[in-house]
Amino acid sequence: MIEAEGLSKHYGRFKATDDVSFKISQGEVVAFLGPNGAGKSTTMKLLTGYLAPTAGTARIAGYDMKADRIAGAQVLGYLPENGPLYPDMTPSSLLTFFGEARGMNREEIVKRTAEVVTLCALSSVLHKPIGKLSRGYRQRVGMAQALLHEPEVLIMDEPTAGLDPNQISEVRATMQRLGKDRTILLSTHILQEVEAVANRVIVINEGSLVYDGPTSELNQDGESMNDAFERLTSSEQAVVS
Repeated sequence: MIEAEGLSKHYGRFKATDDVSFKISQGEVVAFLGPNGAGKSTTMKLLTGYLAPTAGTARIAGYDMKADRIAGAQVLGYLPENGPLYPDMTPSSLLTFFGEARGMNREEIVKRTAEVVTLCALSSVLHKPIGKLSRGYRQRVGMAQALLHEPEVLIMDEPTAGLDPNQISEVRATMQRLGKDRTILLSTHILQEVEAVANRVIVINEGSLVYDGPTSELNQDGESMNDAFERLTSSEQAVVS
């Protein structure tokens, strides 16, 4: 459902990502980890067609996201790092806008808007300008638009950023529920989140893949998740798969 094949993005001599390859199947919830500047957001933008790769191919549900991005976008829900939000719009008008852009009819938009507003707890701010909302609420609006069209594939960049502990728990529960029949790739800085929602972990460092495997096998010799992350993203890490 999500496939990266030799994905690279170079800016002159700087390699934001370099030859990144992995496949994620239906029903998998995969955590995407890496230090700041490791290439996580760049990889997600390549996968979703927001950036064109220097080399390699990104596919969503079989659609090449460079050659057939419109078709791929119909089955994809994407939450960018800062959310595709328009400060002068309200959550209600933004959801209507995205629904129409995705070809949903009026009845579908009304029905699904009500469902995602409930799911993301947005009823109290539904008609307030997005620019006046807290970061947590803006993040929830971004998640609502990603879920609006019931996509088969979800790619979420830091979905719990700016949320309080109760909201984080709600997002985790939502991810677990959606992951039963959808494909989810999410990046996070919260390592406890990995253990809570993901059955597989992909770690990237300095633009290259350094680990791709079960969450349960990330830790070695009883080390903590933090220790495992530091080991894999140190300057002397080796590729593990």
